Amino acid sequence: MTPIEQALQEADDQDGVISRRRLYALGVTRWQVTANLRARRWQAIGDQSICTHTGSLSQRGEHWAAVFQGGPRAQLDGASALVEAGLERFAVDRVRVSVPRGAKVRRNRRFDIRQTRRWSAADLAASGVPRVRPAAAAVRAGLWARSDRQAALVVTMSVQQGITTAEEIGRQLLRVKRDRRRGLLHVLVNDLLDGARSLGELEIGDELARRNLPRPQRQVLRKDDRGRYYLDLYWPQWKLVVEIDGIHHTWAENVVGDALRQNALALDGDTMLRLPLLGLRLEPHDFMVQIEQALRAAGWTPDVIKIVA
Repeated sequence: MTPIEQALQEADDQDGVISRRRLYALGVTRWQVTANLRARRWQAIGDQSICTHTGSLSQRGEHWAAVFQGGPRAQLDGASALVEAGLERFAVDRVRVSVPRGAKVRRNRRFDIRQTRRWSAADLAASGVPRVRPAAAAVRAGLWARSDRQAALVVTMSVQQGITTAEEIGRQLLRVKRDRRRGLLHVLVNDLLDGARSLGELEIGDELARRNLPRPQRQVLRKDDRGRYYLDLYWPQWKLVVEIDGIHHTWAENVVGDALRQNALALDGDTMLRLPLLGLRLEPHDFMVQIEQALRAAGWTPDVIKIVA
């Protein structure tokens, strides 16, 4: 097998992408590379990779090219590593690649290549495109996200889609000693572990009090034909129920039970509002406005303090 044939075979295993370093190691000469580029049989991706076809790169091919551009110790990191691991329905603007502090960074507009103190050889996934293991990648994706909303989304989706687990993310998060978003991620992990329901109820109580809204009854027992269940927050006078949904409530196995319970309440004449814990983290004001609207629609009016002259 000629060097060119070997190179083509290896490139096929990497979605058509091979590094220049590997081409030369196989015995392909610089002249041969230049000749194939000029003949438009191949195309250059950055200054470190060659694509052995002239069509569009696949996502995986883009990832290989990004790692080759980063150098020998480069790893896909953050959301890019999660996408390579199988994360779906999450858009990444530029492929993120991490290299250790002090490594040479080959700047390229196509890829986001950065030195980071969080780089560790122990985080490298066992096979495939060099990338950070999912749990560590989820933590970094949250830390590096453009907004708290995006951070919450990428961490939550990673668990919901089975890319990693809340327990693993929690263990990796303990490695983070300081970051402005560290507190938010700890709260999110707690929510993902479904351990923050009581905390969520306390926070909602504080929000209601701050807005001078009436206090609800908590954990009210109700029964229906299928058994019994508890209502998280209940205003019996105005027949309003607010259910606090942990992140697990959005998963498929909970949909049927939640729907039956909600239907039973509707048949009894109650209004039900759902307040996901993630919503409480990101949009507390909007959810409180909806609770106030429901109370007013049911006949509640705020107390008016009369001043007598």
